[in-house]
Amino acid sequence: MTSGNGADMIDWDLAVATANRLVRPGPDVGRDEARAVVAELRAHAKTSEEHVRAFTGLDAGDNDTPVLVVDRPGWARANVQGFRHVLRPLLDKVEERRETLPGGAALGAVGGKVTGLELGTLLAFLSSRVLGQYETFAPQTPGASGRGPGRLLLVAPNIVQVERELGVDPHDFRLWVCLHEETHRTQFTAVPWLRDHLEQEIHGFLGQTEVDPSAVLGRLREAVSAFAGARRGEGDGDGASLVELVQTPEQREILGRITAVMSLLEGHADFVMDGVGPQVIPTVTEIREKFAERRAQGTGRLDQALRKLLGMDAKLRQYRDGERFVREVVGRVGMEGFNRVWTSPNTLPTKAEVADPGSWVDRVHGRAGTTGEAEAEGPTDAE
Repeated sequence: MTSGNGADMIDWDLAVATANRLVRPGPDVGRDEARAVVAELRAHAKTSEEHVRAFTGLDAGDNDTPVLVVDRPGWARANVQGFRHVLRPLLDKVEERRETLPGGAALGAVGGKVTGLELGTLLAFLSSRVLGQYETFAPQTPGASGRGPGRLLLVAPNIVQVERELGVDPHDFRLWVCLHEETHRTQFTAVPWLRDHLEQEIHGFLGQTEVDPSAVLGRLREAVSAFAGARRGEGDGDGASLVELVQTPEQREILGRITAVMSLLEGHADFVMDGVGPQVIPTVTEIREKFAERRAQGTGRLDQALRKLLGMDAKLRQYRDGERFVREVVGRVGMEGFNRVWTSPNTLPTKAEVADPGSWVDRVHGRAGTTGEAEAEGPTDAE
C-alpha cells in the first residue's frame, strides 16, 4: 500500500541522525556569551526590517514570520522538513510507479537508506557554512503536510566562527549578516506571489524527473559515487554538480528560470546589504572586503571540490551576477523603476537578462532610461 508521502524513498530519520552524527562542533562559546549572541541577533533582525524597508521601498506589512536563532543540528533538521514538503509530489509519483514494477519495494528500501545517508552527509557539510537562510517552504509544524508562512534562520555558531576568522567587529558583522537575510524575508513577505511562483517552478522541474525507480536510483548512485569520490579527495573537482548529475535535458529550461530568480534574490540582498551598510555599520568596508575574499577562495582543495560538486560555485555566480543586474538597473531607472521586477512573474528577469540588464530595462520600461527619466515618469506599477 502506498504510504502517501514517499516516506521510504528517502529515509528522513536517517538523514537527520546522520547530520547530527557528522556535524562539526562549533566554536568555543561560553553560556553567557551564547545567550548574548542570540539576543543580539534577534535585535539586529528586528532593526534590519526598518533599514531594508526604507532602502528598498518594499512594504512587508505586519511581518510576523518567525526568526529562529539555531545551531548547526537545528539548521539541518529545519532543512529536512523543507525538503519533505518540496519533494513530496515527486516522491509520491515515484512510489506509485515503483509499486507496479517487480522488485520495486526492494529498490525503494535500498534507495531510501542510501539517499537518507547521503542527504544527512550533505546537510552536515553545509551546516557549518550557512550563516543564515530564509526558509521559504517551511512546514506549518514538523511533519505537517501544509506549507507554513516561512521563517528566518540565523545560524549563531557559524556567524561567531566567521567573525572570529575574519577578525572583524562582531557587532557590526552580525548586523551585516542580518541585513542580507532580512532582505530575503522582505522579498517574500512584500511580494505575496513570489513563493507560489517559485514553488510552481520547482514542482515543474521535479515533474519532469524520470519516475522509473531504477532510473532514479541509477542517477542517485552516480551522484553518490561522485560525492563519495570528492570526500576521499579523488578527482580534481571539475566534474558535474549533483544537480547536473540528476537532472534530465528537459529540466534545463526550467532550471534556467529558477537560476535567474535566485540570482535576482541573492543579488538584491547583497545590493541592499551594501547600500544600507555604510549608514549603520562603521566597519562595513572592511567586512565586505574580507568576506568577499573568503567567499571566493573557500578553505581548501577538498572544500573547493565539494563546492563544485554541490553546485555552490553556481551560487557564488548568482551573488555576483545578480548584484550587478540590480546595481545597473537601479543606476538606469532608480529604485522605483527597479521595483517593477516584483510586479508579476512576467517582469522577473530571464537568465539572459540577468547577464544583460539593459535588455530587461528595454522590455519592462520600453526603453533604456536613466534615473532622472524614470523619476519624471511618476510612480511605477510596483508602488
